[in-house]
Parts: sequence; C-alpha cells; structure tokens
Amino acid sequence: MGRGRNRKPATYEDIEQLPVGWVGEIVDDALYASPRPAYGHLRASGRLTSLLAHPFEFSREGPGSWWFLVEPELHFERDVVVPDVAGWRRERLPEPPDPELPWFSTAPDWLCEVLSPSTRSLDRVRKMPLYFRQGVANVWLIDPVRQSLEVYRRGATSWVRSQLFTGSVTVSAEPFETLSLDLGMLWTPRMGGVVQP
Repeated sequence: MGRGRNRKPATYEDIEQLPVGWVGEIVDDALYASPRPAYGHLRASGRLTSLLAHPFEFSREGPGSWWFLVEPELHFERDVVVPDVAGWRRERLPEPPDPELPWFSTAPDWLCEVLSPSTRSLDRVRKMPLYFRQGVANVWLIDPVRQSLEVYRRGATSWVRSQLFTGSVTVSAEPFETLSLDLGMLWTPRMGGVVQP
C-alpha cells in the first residue's frame, strides 16, 4: 500500500522493517509493500525465465547476447523496484558491475512484470513511467489470470503497446522475435475451474 503525499519520503530502512516474506518497493518516495506472489504468478515468471534463458543466455547456437535475473532489486536514485524478470544485453552490460552487491543501478534493456491483484495498479500506473524515465527499451506485462501478454516498446515520449496476445498461442514478441514462445507453457492448467498442480 502506498503512503500519502504528506508523509516523509520512504527510505530503504522502511523496506528492511517489513515482515518476513513481504516485498518492498519505493516509487516516487512512497513505500509499496506486497506479499510474496501466488503459485500462478511464480509459475509464469519462472517458466518465462527458463524459456528465454536457454536460447538467449546459455545456448552457443542460439541468438545469445543477454543475461537474465528473476526479481532483481533495482535502485534508481531514491526509487527501489523489484520487477519479476529483467534482462540486460551483454553488449551494454557484459556482467553485473559488482557481483557482491544485492542490487543493481543499471536499468535493464527489457523487463517483465507479472500482474496480480495486489500489484496490478502499482505495475501499470507507477512503475511503467519509472521504467520509461530510466531508459528501459521494452516491457512485458503478463497476466496469468487473463492469460495475456502485453508487449510495450519505448516510444518518443511514452510507452507504445506494440503487441497483445491472449490464450495458449505461440508468439514472436519483441525484443525476442527469433524465439517462438508458447504462452501456454506459462499458464497454470485448469480443469473445471480448479487449478491443477
């Protein structure tokens, strides 16, 4: 939950005081705290990372040239955010600048937020403008409940939604157009409305 504008700016100490298992973020001086994500959220972000990392990070035959992190902590001046997945092009950032630090200050080239009821507004309304200001080139918004992928590219003054996919379809989504991505791999199987393991 964000703090009102009349309160003092949130600090990293506020994040450290959150209960165990909560994720804290600071956007525009306001503290936002969210519980750890549910299974469908974790499945989507974990599988997406696996599907992208194999050809773009690990494969010698694939397009390569990227590296990815799940839930990296990013520090942009006074803002602290934790996207679900982030990727950096190796030509711009070959490796983490300091592998001993638990956070990064270099904005990723691409990132993905997996939407959940508790974070949907924060991700769309607060974090998207911040990512634009920091120079991120592409953002994906995945909604595991609606089974959708929204692809945004950086425009001249704001984000431009370049692609929208729904359901269990195979897609080519920028900036990873060379990969045929089966979105059905991200969704939690359901039978009769009940989530199956």
